[in-house]
Amino acid sequence: MLTNKGKYGLKAMVHLAGLEPGRPALVSDIALQNGLPKKFLDTILGELRNAGFVQSKKGRGGGYVLARPAHQIRVGHVIRALDGPLAPFPCASRTSYRRCNDCADEERCAVRLMMLEVRSAISSVLDNRSLADMRGMAEIDIERLMYHI
Repeated sequence: MLTNKGKYGLKAMVHLAGLEPGRPALVSDIALQNGLPKKFLDTILGELRNAGFVQSKKGRGGGYVLARPAHQIRVGHVIRALDGPLAPFPCASRTSYRRCNDCADEERCAVRLMMLEVRSAISSVLDNRSLADMRGMAEIDIERLMYHI
């Protein structure tokens, strides 16, 4: 499940995606406009900067900007940078695989097989959507999104 760290990071990234390219945003403005805790957001944006998703500039006219255009930043990559692998269990992860201690037959483990399918479905959606796509989703009818996909 997505943590608050991942959720807040995505909200901040979508906020930045909604600005004119190159226009910086202050952490305090992002936090205020999105109802996020500023101190936690500072840490999150630092991690996103270290991962190469945002750039920061200090001083007058400073703030955070996206490091690349919004259509080039995949949602799944942002989540992995903040929360780690998308798989619900390590045995279903492609990047951080770890065998379960309690599994006698991994090839026939129904739980693992289901979680592999879950990981693939999550990855399929998140790795095929960009921040620009997320910005556009605000205009989609939520009822259609929840019940007809």
